[in-house]
Amino acid sequence: MFMGESSHNLDPKGRLTIPAKFRNQLGETFVIAKWMEHSLRAMPIDVWNKLEEHLNNLPIGKKDARAFKRFVMAGSMQAEFDKQGRVIIASNLKEHAQLEKEVVVTGVGDSFEIWSAENWQAYTEETAENFDDIAEGLVDFDF
Repeated sequence: MFMGESSHNLDPKGRLTIPAKFRNQLGETFVIAKWMEHSLRAMPIDVWNKLEEHLNNLPIGKKDARAFKRFVMAGSMQAEFDKQGRVIIASNLKEHAQLEKEVVVTGVGDSFEIWSAENWQAYTEETAENFDDIAEGLVDFDF
């Protein structure tokens, strides 16, 4: 399980050090995808395979389904670590997530997300302000 958050810096070559506790769960090859709220989602291959299956089962007759599938599939890359535990983030992914230097890596259960520090701070502040309403909205999901 991926959980917790840590701050890192993207080096000038676009390499990001992934926390050892996350690297150990990813395996040699994993996937990084464009994700929601201008973040990236990094996941082990088995989690990617499940996501890909869901994407392939979306109704192709629905415009939103096609758009979501295209966005995620076209905005994904297979990744692996260098000897120092770093991964190169492709330029299109860096642009989507607005990654410049300061980066936050956050665990979200079966995967983890990569955020610009600025976007993460804004997101967590907004979420904290609305947390009670968010929690109340999850009642329908037996949470």
